[in-house]
Amino acid sequence: MMRRTLSWLTLLTLLLGILSACGGSDGTTAGTAGTQAPTTTESSPSTGSPAASAPAAGEKVKLRLSTWAGVEEAKELDAILAKVNAEATSFEIVQEPQPADYYTKLQTTIAGGQAADLIWLSQEYIAGYVDRGALMDVTDCLNGSDRPAAKLDDYFPEVLQTAQFKGKTYGLPWISQPVILYYNPKLFQDAGVAEPTADWTWDDFKSAAEKLTKPDQGIYGTAFNDWPPIQMFIWQAGGEVVSEDLMQSPIDSPEAIQGAEFYGDIIFNPTYAAPENVIKEQGFGELAKNGKVAMFFGGAADDLDYAHTKDAKFAELKAALVPKGPKSRTTFAWTASTVVNAGTANKQAACDALIALTEGIHHWKIVAPRKSLANKETIVASVPLKEASADVIVEAAKDMRSFRIVPAQSEWDTVFWEQFKDPLFHDKGAAADLAKPAREALEAVLQGP
Repeated sequence: MMRRTLSWLTLLTLLLGILSACGGSDGTTAGTAGTQAPTTTESSPSTGSPAASAPAAGEKVKLRLSTWAGVEEAKELDAILAKVNAEATSFEIVQEPQPADYYTKLQTTIAGGQAADLIWLSQEYIAGYVDRGALMDVTDCLNGSDRPAAKLDDYFPEVLQTAQFKGKTYGLPWISQPVILYYNPKLFQDAGVAEPTADWTWDDFKSAAEKLTKPDQGIYGTAFNDWPPIQMFIWQAGGEVVSEDLMQSPIDSPEAIQGAEFYGDIIFNPTYAAPENVIKEQGFGELAKNGKVAMFFGGAADDLDYAHTKDAKFAELKAALVPKGPKSRTTFAWTASTVVNAGTANKQAACDALIALTEGIHHWKIVAPRKSLANKETIVASVPLKEASADVIVEAAKDMRSFRIVPAQSEWDTVFWEQFKDPLFHDKGAAADLAKPAREALEAVLQGP
């Protein structure tokens, strides 16, 4: 089967890269640019040389940390590492940023037994790396620590599960970005449309999008392009795309169909949203920043709400909760974790470093995936420019969830795109007609040969 070349993951990466390009390094989005999904031909981890050698008595163990951080983000992380290393008595963490082709290079180092001791992984990759034996089980180590970042019951369960597989924990999430709705108050005022409220529904959103759309002026109510993920709307309707046991993809349920139909009716539809050719010509995130899209779904850490304070050419945008669906206001959360290389030569030191590093990052990136830190004070202390949106972000965090990730995630994504989303988005079939055969193919991936 021909692989999909522009998966939602790639689109998400492009989006986040676009949004971060003008937004400095306050969000983690800058670091995701250039990431690529691992392939099914990925090499198995080597059992050869360890990631580091044992230190001499009395010396700190030097631990390597692999990240996708860009220049500015890497500088900020180095400042955190300086504090962590100063307090540590048994280890010193050294960052190795790889902002380009991160996963390709990571695969090579893992296969060659030269991977770093600590590794950043986006949520969609962790199960696959665990399945290939590349990551260390840190469950017992975390249970033995009394540091706050090691207390798993403080994490949002739907976020923590991205770092777990078959009842074991393989890392600690350091960010969870709930999707929120950024809107342009001037476009709302010009169109005589009331601004979004906390009780907005799908119908309110769709009605506003239609009134705000003025193709002759190049203004559109919203913009979808496989972002935000369709899963979010399926969840809001009460449906699922992957069952809790990771064995089924019930996308043909009435609830899932309802969510998919809502999404399919908006995407690229000039009645409500920017057409595909306009997005290609003017850029997805740029449409919102440049005042051409009235409502845009973005991550909580994106700079859309304060970019205009740094550069007057950008439109003023405010933040609101995503519209509520028939069953809930569930919103997607992009999540990343730090994991430990199974081949590290210093397992206890690596786990101790994981905990200390995570504690530091939780006071840098927003939103920290811990219930005790998902508050306005922590958000504003981490990113002061987010003060005006902090209350919305805190509320959104209560409804956020991440994907259920499977070892064959790349293959599942390919089938989901080719047999369901792509034809739905391009009017090649109705959700109800596409869902049943697509479900059979998706479950063939989940259940294996």
